[in-house]
Amino acid sequence: MQTDIIIIGAGLTGLTAAFYLKKKGENFLVLEKSATYGGAIKTERENGFLFEKGPNTGVVGTPETAELFEDLADRVKIEIAGDEVNKRYILKNGKWEALPAGLWEGIKTPLFTFKDKLRLLGEPFRKKGNNPHETLAEMVKRRMGESFLNYAIDPFILGVYSGDPAYLVPKYALPKLYNLEQDYGSFIGGAIKKGFAKKNEREKKATRKVFSVEGGLANLSKALYESAGTENFLFNAEKIQVQPQDDFFTVKIIHNGKPISIQAKKVITATGAYALPEILPFVPKEQMQKISSLKYARVIEVVLGFKHWEGMPLTGFGGLIPHIENRDVLGYLFLSTFLKNRAPEKGALLTLFMGGVRKDYINDYSDDKIKKIVENETLDLMKFTKFKPDLFKIIRHKQAIPQYGADSGERFKAVEEIQNSYKGLILGGNLKDGIGMADRIKQGKFLSEIFE
Repeated sequence: MQTDIIIIGAGLTGLTAAFYLKKKGENFLVLEKSATYGGAIKTERENGFLFEKGPNTGVVGTPETAELFEDLADRVKIEIAGDEVNKRYILKNGKWEALPAGLWEGIKTPLFTFKDKLRLLGEPFRKKGNNPHETLAEMVKRRMGESFLNYAIDPFILGVYSGDPAYLVPKYALPKLYNLEQDYGSFIGGAIKKGFAKKNEREKKATRKVFSVEGGLANLSKALYESAGTENFLFNAEKIQVQPQDDFFTVKIIHNGKPISIQAKKVITATGAYALPEILPFVPKEQMQKISSLKYARVIEVVLGFKHWEGMPLTGFGGLIPHIENRDVLGYLFLSTFLKNRAPEKGALLTLFMGGVRKDYINDYSDDKIKKIVENETLDLMKFTKFKPDLFKIIRHKQAIPQYGADSGERFKAVEEIQNSYKGLILGGNLKDGIGMADRIKQGKFLSEIFE
């Protein structure tokens, strides 16, 4: 069996690459170890609710994201979140406080200390950092103060990475924030200058709007899969192993209990870093260790559906809970507030998250213990008198979100060295280039163009 290009992994990255390869008329095959496409993206309907069992939303953070939906316009429709998404809450001392959206709100908010509010006035005049491996916690305390770290940045990081600001390194985890300081000398000054900078028509497509898909995110995966050609996918491909030959690669798999050997000129991996040692056994162990050692946060996702909502008013995107508050929940998303047709008319759909890097032990709790924690926390935080959800789902993600720490530079260098040593082999996936849906789409398109 022969083909020109093999893609390993049919998650969002692999699907996007396959879609654009198909558009260019390339000869390719996608190998996926599971029984279907989509990776972590899974949408279900049950009891009047439409909910996700993986990513819940994305951000139109790159032009490639907008362009993908333009290219798929006849198959899937993007759903831009309602205006409610702009209001976000942070828990402080057991009370939800609105995250400031402007100067006056920033002055009045109890989230930050008076000292740090004054300190913020001097942020544009502070020297920029010179340590590329400075952690996010160190950077924020240096430029903005500890209360901003505890009640703005920390909950944001919990919401995005389920991570620890004292581990994540902005140069790798939040390069746009890092570059604001490096290029402009200031977060505030850099943001203002970038805001006034002229953008071309393509750059304007990156609106930063929160999005989903009409009917759920799985419809995006389906549109990509069908558009890329269902004949170009092989599922239940187990024990995938790549071996380089003189001018091609031999890819061996077990499919339906039978060994299959495939020859390809080029191979693209679009998997987690943890899967690569088995897939690429020819890579020296010391070199591979720099990639496969990437830390992933374990996360528990709990979906709650109520046909008749009797809790606090749900008027925003959701609420995040800083680590300093010492709760067993990382935060809630109020999905039915800003997305359509997610719950019955007078009901509500919420998703909450638990575990993460700093409370990893929660991932080992039984379902019964998880349910009890969710009940206690939700009764308190959502102002219920009784906890009787019409939908309750526990989803466990063993390798949910990669953590871009100080070792990321070595990982990226190892990727480049491997690719230079084995021409035609490209390592993609969330081990580099960002973790969000927009990042995955951008990388997927890039992977489809890399051999041109």
